[in-house]
Amino acid sequence: MSNAPRHTALDALHRSLGATMTDFAGWDMPLRYGSERDEHLAVRTKAGLFDLSHMGEITVTGPQAAALLNYALVGNIASVGVGRARYTMICQADGGILDDLIVYRLADAEYMVVANASNAQVVLDALVERSAGFDALVRDDRDAYALIAVQGPESPGILKSLTDADLDGLKYYAGLPGTVAGVPALIARTGYTGEDGFELFVAPADAEKLWQALTDAGAPAGLVPCGLSCRDTLRLEAGMPLYGHELSTSLTPFDAGLGRVVKFEKEGDFVGRAALEAAAARAEENPPRVLVGLIAEGRRVPRAGYSVVADGKVIGEVTSGAPSPTLGKPIAMAYVDAAHAAPGTAGVGVDIRGSHEPYEVVALPFYKRQK
Repeated sequence: MSNAPRHTALDALHRSLGATMTDFAGWDMPLRYGSERDEHLAVRTKAGLFDLSHMGEITVTGPQAAALLNYALVGNIASVGVGRARYTMICQADGGILDDLIVYRLADAEYMVVANASNAQVVLDALVERSAGFDALVRDDRDAYALIAVQGPESPGILKSLTDADLDGLKYYAGLPGTVAGVPALIARTGYTGEDGFELFVAPADAEKLWQALTDAGAPAGLVPCGLSCRDTLRLEAGMPLYGHELSTSLTPFDAGLGRVVKFEKEGDFVGRAALEAAAARAEENPPRVLVGLIAEGRRVPRAGYSVVADGKVIGEVTSGAPSPTLGKPIAMAYVDAAHAAPGTAGVGVDIRGSHEPYEVVALPFYKRQK
């Protein structure tokens, strides 16, 4: 396999816009176009345009597609209605999280699984392996789609000007086929920024035309192109986990405070069931560390891996940290011992290069949009 980075269908366009590019999970992706803070605030107040073509699309079809996904994933995928989507996870036999996923039910016997870029191959391999004995086909569709997202309070108005699809009827965590700016698309409403917004799955050959149409339609509303850097601060403010930070193979969904995605009541066995039942019982008896928000009292920014301390002892670890453009202070997500997890717990700090900086413990998310 070559180690050269992969390029999305919008690569030349990003460069023409002066984007700072970065390697992300083997893809050359735009980190920012100008100011990260301006891009972040545009999404919070107006709208931002993202290239997410590095995400991994895997199509599962066939008479037993639902049964395969119910066996391979921890959620009850068979109960998802056509046109709806569900957040779920794929776990190892020992309960460790391989990835968090969104699964769209496109038709009665057709699903699209969307994996994180860094885990797409792992998820594909696991689904292929787990499909043995099921009358279902797992197809790698990563090259079949470009993915463009428009996020922010102005996004419905911008998209409405380019499509006659029923956006008002499109609920959160749903998707419908439509045409946007003359381009056939799957229009989904499953954002990762804490704002309303849409993801448009299109053929790579149509990506540039769609990006340009959205740019033109969005200009009067203040839409700007946005890179991965502000996507990270947006999801952090919204308290949304990122694989490799808040989620990993060393944690079960119960350790991550996301036990609700595991559906023991569904019929039949699924990969990791026994280990996850044990993890659920352990979490009842002996609560695991809790994912909390931390807001800095000073200006120093905590980073992933920094220790959270209280009374001179390590009580947890930062998983994500950044300056928050919305709050105007550094923020972090961290797993901390249950005894120190209550909002307002006094005496909690983060060890930043040997100095214990004071932090306020808060409930997640840091930011919630006004409906």
